[in-house]
Amino acid sequence: MNKINPLKIELIIAMLAAIIFIPFLGSVHLFDWDEINFAESAREMIVTGDYLTVKINFLPFWEKPPIFIWMQVLSMKVFGINEFAARFPNAICGIITLLVLFNIGRKLRDNRFGVIWVLAYAGSILPFLYFKSGIIDPWFNLFIFLSIYYLMLYSFPENHNKIKSIILSALFAGLAVMTKGPVGFLLVALTGGIFLLVIRFKIKVKFFEVLTFFVVLGLVGGFWFIIQILNGNYDTVVEFIVYQVRLFQTKDAGHGGFFGYHFVVLLFGVFPTSILALKSFKRENLQDPFYKLMKMWMIILFWVVLILFTIVKTKILHYSSLAYFPISFLAANFVINALSKKYVWSKWQTTLTIFIAVIIALPAVALQFVDKYKDEIIAKNWIHDEFAVANLGAKVNWSGFEFLPGALFLIAIILIFIYLKKEQVLERAIFLWTTTILFTLSVMLFIVPKIEGYSQLALIEFFESKASEDVYIKNVHFKSYATYFYGKTQIPKNDNFYDDEWLLTGDIDKDVYFVTKIHRAPLMEKYNDLKKIGEKNGFVFYLRKAQ
Repeated sequence: MNKINPLKIELIIAMLAAIIFIPFLGSVHLFDWDEINFAESAREMIVTGDYLTVKINFLPFWEKPPIFIWMQVLSMKVFGINEFAARFPNAICGIITLLVLFNIGRKLRDNRFGVIWVLAYAGSILPFLYFKSGIIDPWFNLFIFLSIYYLMLYSFPENHNKIKSIILSALFAGLAVMTKGPVGFLLVALTGGIFLLVIRFKIKVKFFEVLTFFVVLGLVGGFWFIIQILNGNYDTVVEFIVYQVRLFQTKDAGHGGFFGYHFVVLLFGVFPTSILALKSFKRENLQDPFYKLMKMWMIILFWVVLILFTIVKTKILHYSSLAYFPISFLAANFVINALSKKYVWSKWQTTLTIFIAVIIALPAVALQFVDKYKDEIIAKNWIHDEFAVANLGAKVNWSGFEFLPGALFLIAIILIFIYLKKEQVLERAIFLWTTTILFTLSVMLFIVPKIEGYSQLALIEFFESKASEDVYIKNVHFKSYATYFYGKTQIPKNDNFYDDEWLLTGDIDKDVYFVTKIHRAPLMEKYNDLKKIGEKNGFVFYLRKAQ
């Protein structure tokens, strides 16, 4: 493999990545909140023609800068305003990310290491899943990783073009800030700061290079904020900063979690790569100073991400997703060193792999059987959440074969360890990654649409049914962005639209459709003008007609 032209390998990686990441992007509706949130901001940019201001419900939205939203706008200009277009930018990010990993990997060691790193990243559950999603994090993580990579190059003593490295590091850090906010620079700064502590500041840093970094960072990462201030939107910038601070100090409603939340997420979510990576955390006698330096930076990055987001009180699945880069690097390191007999595959790795595979496969196998016996489950009052009970009562068509992805996944994992000896580390790793890709893809195609049938499908179908009518649509007593995206809301001509009490009791100028959850329905009974027009899967629908 090392004798093959890298360009040929790049073409194969790009082609295979396109095959696994692009098809079926629009096979299921966007999910509340994040996917619909960002897609709706892109839709509203198109509706208003205002491509500078990020908005939700046609009001300034201070939580995110615009780069990813702009990507979705471009995609929607090409493919239309739909699910495929909203997710397409991340499929492209997937292709680019794998090419980046291959090229960095081959420069660190050789073509083989680059390919193994690519497989380690793409062959894990959450990294694969995120490239088929419509959330911000894949691009955000790529920008931060590249910033840290070029910072690593800058720190390499034999680098004779440090100014280029520092400019590129600042450029990508600025793009990260423009994608998700100051946390992009914070992660780069923390990683760099810990590195300086580890080496006891034994590095020559010129004032001009530091100045260059912050000038480029300020120009790239700050230009949108500066333009907002110049346009009189100073309050939007202030609210944005306040929101970022609040994320660190408090937990958002519905986004709390236990102390070890992200450790569990990374261990299970980056399966099987997370298990392969564990041995690489120990010290190694590495002869190559460039590779040794990269490993040091990757381990520092991992701990920065894990510790920082363990401290942060808001616990969201994708917060620790930047750690996918160091984890996949360390897994590739384990495999490549096992090939040279520096590492061996231990029994505990086999046991842990099978154990986690069972935990992952069981829900995929059991879900259709839960549906089969849901009447008995409801009758026995095992679920004490009224909304969840109503969700479970949804009529979802199961073919009876949806258990196969989980069952075949588990069987394949066991067969890998039966037929491949512990000395065949590379073969084991490749089969584990391939099996995981096929399992994750199968779950997305055959099981996720069923899950949506229980969770949000009734809500989205209702909004879609009213999208062509000249009415107001409003969700009450719960948060949802589906109201706007699937209801195709337009710029309100009456500012009273933002006043819930006016919609519920005021002199409305057109009909209003309300949606609430079943356990909140009693709160709607005091409004005499409301007429209940339906109820489905835990959602209750009302109509208030204009007089």
